[in-house]
Amino acid sequence: MTNLLIALKNIIQNPINEYSTNHKGSNRVNSVGDALERYVKDVFCDSFIEKDLQKKDEIYSKYFSYLGNQNNPPDAIIRGGDAIEIKKIESFTSALALNSSYPKDKLYSDDSRITNECRNSETEKWQQKDIIYVVGVSPKNTQKIKSICFIYGDCYAAKREIYTRIADKISSGIAQIPDVEFIETNELAKVKKVDPLGITDLRVRGMWHIENPMKVFKNFISISNEKNLCVNTIILEEKYLSFPQIDRSNLESLQSDYLKISNIKIKSPNNPALLLDTKLISYAK
Repeated sequence: MTNLLIALKNIIQNPINEYSTNHKGSNRVNSVGDALERYVKDVFCDSFIEKDLQKKDEIYSKYFSYLGNQNNPPDAIIRGGDAIEIKKIESFTSALALNSSYPKDKLYSDDSRITNECRNSETEKWQQKDIIYVVGVSPKNTQKIKSICFIYGDCYAAKREIYTRIADKISSGIAQIPDVEFIETNELAKVKKVDPLGITDLRVRGMWHIENPMKVFKNFISISNEKNLCVNTIILEEKYLSFPQIDRSNLESLQSDYLKISNIKIKSPNNPALLLDTKLISYAK
């Protein structure tokens, strides 16, 4: 089994910050995004040195119960553990494009945007999972990761009703338009036969964006273009303490001038007046 603390230990003990985009497909954005996903999977599985793709897939299958697609969250689920959503940006100030999927504090099994394969990927039924946003900064025209941030959704995103309330209001408002035909959709709305000939349809899609965590938590997170690789993690203290003692001890034993583990207080995504006890794990070399 793997988890975030094991992944961080793997990075620190083997601080690779380059990845390959050699695979089929001509779309550069998708190519770099796919390469970052493979990098993150290798981080969790400690499978960087394995070059045989078949064997690498077998390793992934051992550690992940679900590997997703570009159209449905999440990108991965650790077998018996957390969900992972991976986002690639080109600068420290870029926002994250979430497209039609609003920010998530948790991954919920009743979310209509996840697939049945995702919902049924675990041996035991689940109602919700903690979700880790993994944000990699990879400057344009490079194959290097300058910075990577791991942050749990409950440190970053509000409860889902905050987002669904807005989306539902928009959908219900569109539904009040007279003399049009609506069909069921996971998007905000889909209207059939808009024109008198009945040959025009309209899809209304939400395009969600959220500021990247390195910008949101810039008072805590250290980033530098001079470093080969910066790694930052924000996690609720309660979640940190829930990991096996051996994994916490193994990571804490690596503390040095390069690795710092500290206690910080961040604003609650649901109530900025409430401060949450969290751990900041920072590595730069």
